[in-house]
Amino acid sequence: MNSSMPLPDAWQALLSQTLDSPKALIRYLQLPDSLLEGADRASLEFAMRIPRPWLERIEKGNPDDPLLRQVLPLGEELNDVPGFIRDPLEEMHSNPVNGLIHKYNGRVLVILTGACAINCRYCFRRHFPYAENRLGPQQWQGILDYIAADASITEVIFSGGDPLVSNDARLQQLITDLEQIPHLTRLRIHSRLPVVLPQRITESLTRILQQSRFKVVTVIHSNHPQELDDSVAAAVQRLKQAGVTVLNQAVLLRGVNDNIDTLKELSEKLFDIGVLPYYLFTFDPVKGAAHFDLPDDEAKQLLGQLQDLLPGYLVPKLAREIPGRRAKTLLFADQE
Repeated sequence: MNSSMPLPDAWQALLSQTLDSPKALIRYLQLPDSLLEGADRASLEFAMRIPRPWLERIEKGNPDDPLLRQVLPLGEELNDVPGFIRDPLEEMHSNPVNGLIHKYNGRVLVILTGACAINCRYCFRRHFPYAENRLGPQQWQGILDYIAADASITEVIFSGGDPLVSNDARLQQLITDLEQIPHLTRLRIHSRLPVVLPQRITESLTRILQQSRFKVVTVIHSNHPQELDDSVAAAVQRLKQAGVTVLNQAVLLRGVNDNIDTLKELSEKLFDIGVLPYYLFTFDPVKGAAHFDLPDDEAKQLLGQLQDLLPGYLVPKLAREIPGRRAKTLLFADQE
C-alpha cells in the first residue's frame, strides 16, 4: 500500500460498502426467498444500492418495513402501466446545455453527478441520460458561461444523482467558480445523503459552506420518521452551525407514508432535529414505479388532516411538478 495515498473519509469508506445484491439483502434482513426472483429481475433494469447506515435502520423479517419498501426492487417494476413514462417531468425539454436544467425563473439546476448513495425505487430520474450530461471541464465551462450571460439567475441548485457524492475538493472548486459570477446570491443543495449517509456532513464540508459568500440552503429528503436517527440529527446540527438553512422535501408513497400518523410524526420529528418541512410531493409517474402512486383525493385528504393536527409551519406544501409550468403546482385540501 502506498503510504502517501490519503485515507478515505469515513463516509467514503461507508459508500464503498454499499449493498447492491438483492440476494445478500434478503438474507441479511431475513426476508422470504419468494422476493428474490422479482428483485433480481428489477435490479437489472435499475440497480439496487443501499448504504450500510440505512440498512441498519430496517427491521429484520419485515417485508413491509417502510425503509425497505423504498429500496427493495420488485418484479412489478417491470409492468408496463399506461401513463407512467421514462421522463415524467420532461426535463430533456429544459436542458439548454449539458448538465444544466433551466425550468424556473431565477434559478438553474446543475446535475453534478449521476451517482447516488442509495437508489430509491420511486426516483423520477431513474431513466435520466446521465452519460449525455456528464460534467467534465468543457461542460462545466459551458454552464458557467450560460449562467454568466443571464443576470436574472440568482440561485444555483446542485442536484444529481446526489451532489454530495462528490468529494469536498471538487465541491469547493465548483462553488469558487460560481462565486465569480456577481449576480448569483444563493446556493441550494438537494441531497439525500444527510439522511441515508449522515457521516457525509464532514467538518471539511461544513467549513466550505460556511466560508462561501452564498446564502446556502440544503434540502434533504426524508419520507418517514424511522429514517431520522441520532446520526441524522447530528448531521443536521453540523449544517445549521455552519449557517446553512435546512429544509425537507418528501414524496407521498403508497405503503411508505400514506397515513396521517406517519406524516404527522415526520413533520414533528423533522422540526425536533432542526429541519423545516418544505414540500410533500405527489408521485411523479415514472416508468417502473406505479405501485407507489396515490390518487389526488387521498393526498388532499391527508393534507387536510395534517392542517387539522399541526401548526401551519409544520405542514409541508402539497405539490406536484407539471411539465411546462413556471412553478410547482400546489394542491389544497379544499379543492374539488
